[in-house]
Amino acid sequence: MAFSIYNTLTRKTEAFEPVHKGQVGMYVCGPTVYGHAHLGHAKSYVSFDVLVRWLRYLGYDVTYVQNITDVGHLTDDADEGEDKLAKQAAREKRHPMAIAEYYTASYFEDMDQLNCLRPDISPRATGHIPEQIELVQTLLDKGFAYKVNGSVYFDVSTFKEYGKLSGRNLEDMQAGARVEINSEKRNPADFALWKKAEPNHIMQWNSPWGRGYPGWHLECSVMSMKYLGQTVDIHGGGIENQFPHHECEIAQSEAANGVPFVKYWVHNNMVTVNGQKMGKSLGNFILLKQLFKGDHEVLSRAYDPLAVRQLILQSHYRSPIDFSDAALTAAQSGYDRITEAVIAIRKKINSASEGPVDPDVVHQLETAKARFEGAMNDDLNTSVALSVLFELIKLAASQLEKNSATAETFKAIDTLFCRLGGDVLGIVKDQYMQAAENDDELLDHLMQLMMEQRQIARKNKDFKAADAIRDKLVEYGVILEDKPGGVTTWRRK
Repeated sequence: MAFSIYNTLTRKTEAFEPVHKGQVGMYVCGPTVYGHAHLGHAKSYVSFDVLVRWLRYLGYDVTYVQNITDVGHLTDDADEGEDKLAKQAAREKRHPMAIAEYYTASYFEDMDQLNCLRPDISPRATGHIPEQIELVQTLLDKGFAYKVNGSVYFDVSTFKEYGKLSGRNLEDMQAGARVEINSEKRNPADFALWKKAEPNHIMQWNSPWGRGYPGWHLECSVMSMKYLGQTVDIHGGGIENQFPHHECEIAQSEAANGVPFVKYWVHNNMVTVNGQKMGKSLGNFILLKQLFKGDHEVLSRAYDPLAVRQLILQSHYRSPIDFSDAALTAAQSGYDRITEAVIAIRKKINSASEGPVDPDVVHQLETAKARFEGAMNDDLNTSVALSVLFELIKLAASQLEKNSATAETFKAIDTLFCRLGGDVLGIVKDQYMQAAENDDELLDHLMQLMMEQRQIARKNKDFKAADAIRDKLVEYGVILEDKPGGVTTWRRK
């Protein structure tokens, strides 16, 4: 089964064929760095991380570009209002570029926690001002743009296909424009390519039209074309960017170059809270740092970053996720099962007897691999792919109960589990498992000592001390389980 993906432009699922055989250029709209990342950001960037991982699994040479928006994104996501970074800079009494540096570092810190691969290229809007000025000049020269009082606007009436991505028509957009129409514009739907800066505007540059700054839409066209060419294989972003941002990108890029801008438009759906979009402007967002620390009133505990990643993968990238503490708790439980299974499998690789792989296991692994690949080839159906991992957990459990299962059998299970769950879905981090292996022997001895001390306290009826040992171990991520017959075992939380 060949890989197929839903193309927002054509509104159908299509077989994937890149412009250049074996090579994929992929551009994803990155964050506007004026605050810490929240769960909505995680939904988007985990989704596209899995797409990159899957394309590489299929053997494609992928160049992944994800920009950093550090200028030009205004507070109303259109052509009016304050620059979001400038507004945050005033709030924190710091220079806008200091704000950009701080929150860019914070963003990558959170994405690393979620095990998202770093983009091959992370260009910044402020680092591409000359190219943006050049594109504006090209559009002016070709008659697609006009100058007004030091600003430059794209004339949407000159681009007949404006609205083809979002399905909107120009008449409806003009009729539905807000009352406060910008008097500089010929049409309400025209969008800014370059904005004149007032004297007190901190972020501004020289241009042929006076000092100013680029429009939000301009930067993504410039950076994607600079690093990936005039036609990009895949352009991704959140569904909220479909209009106006991506629509405007198409108009200015295709008007300038005369060729299709993007072959496959891919959009992820959003995170909701009680059915309402999660977002900073709505005040209902939860920062990833709060999720990882359990530092929010709606959270019952801290969550492992990869449990958050698993929650995202449980739904299709084009489906919304309705956030709840209960959903995260269930995802954490599932992630714990996966981690415990990998650790148990790797212990048996080192302790089981030598011998060939069980033929029945080989058959089950081949079946699981085929089902996983079929799900991922079907527009990245991660929920089905994730269910295959839990089937592998059941297979591993059945082999762990057998005294006759060989080390090679466990190695075969482990190899597939980590190829699918680690390389593709990104919820099995190899270094965590290696560290667990190296520390297991020492940790087991220490745990035996702690359980003996607890047993002594219980024997002496010092239940307060016994409970204190158990509770402290829970804080350290260890669960004690009292079995019938006075036997106590331990496991990682």
